[in-house]
Amino acid sequence: MTSTNSKLVPAQLKAEVLSEALPFIQRFHGKTIVIKYGGNAMTDESLQRSFARDVVLLKLVGMNPVVVHGGGPQIGEALKRIGKKSEFIQGMRVTDAETMEVVEWVLCGQVQGDLVTLINSFGGQAVGLNGKDGGLIRAKRLKLQDIHDPTKFYDVGQVGEIESINPAVVKTLQDDAFIPIISPIGLGEDELAYNINADVVAGKVAEVLHAEKLVMLTNTPGVLDKEGNLLTGLSSVEVDRLFADGTISGGMYPKIASALQAARNGVKAVHIIDGRVDHCLLLEILTPQGVGTMIKAD
Repeated sequence: MTSTNSKLVPAQLKAEVLSEALPFIQRFHGKTIVIKYGGNAMTDESLQRSFARDVVLLKLVGMNPVVVHGGGPQIGEALKRIGKKSEFIQGMRVTDAETMEVVEWVLCGQVQGDLVTLINSFGGQAVGLNGKDGGLIRAKRLKLQDIHDPTKFYDVGQVGEIESINPAVVKTLQDDAFIPIISPIGLGEDELAYNINADVVAGKVAEVLHAEKLVMLTNTPGVLDKEGNLLTGLSSVEVDRLFADGTISGGMYPKIASALQAARNGVKAVHIIDGRVDHCLLLEILTPQGVGTMIKAD
């Protein structure tokens, strides 16, 4: 009898957890959830599988996940193999023509292809896109302004600034029960491809799709103060203060700037979460606890 009861407990706990997820499933049914996929979640095989299963589950319970992926570590490794050193300015990768060829191959081939295959292996219907497809992302060469000196600009090569996003192709895929997987490559009027920061693309995609949530996976617990403590909830005014005093800098700067802009432009909630946590998506979306920082406009 004791053995039988011990076997029943895990199943009962699972049923309770599923039941507690019901109000969140009801609240977000039919809503668009834009997810920036990056960090350890992209490089750890177990976390990759966990992420893919989570995305499929969100779709099956009636939500509309849209994934925008990065690929920084993979691009860096590919450049290293050809003897080319990565260079960054204010979190933006300096991208000459040779680097751009590598970026396109890694993002639109390797990273996107692997993610589409993995999601489909769990019963999803993922479709890969980049900014060239259906005129999804129109871009122009970025003039990178110094965050401390507004009169100073940096040339970072074929790095793009978003001019417009056409959500039609994404909406069509959603309506047909597909899961769009977007590589952050834009097309300029000069017919050149442009490398765009994936955080920036995710934020803008969330805006034009009027997403309920933007969820960004990172390699940190969320936004941290100068003592390393997690800040679980932030207003736009508080984020501005963290920019001003240097608490948010480096590679986190474009991520949080995009999150803040999305929140100010209609996305109801932006979540910066720890992609190193197994099933972090489900924890953030389907439970009251969450696993990171939530940013909302004032």
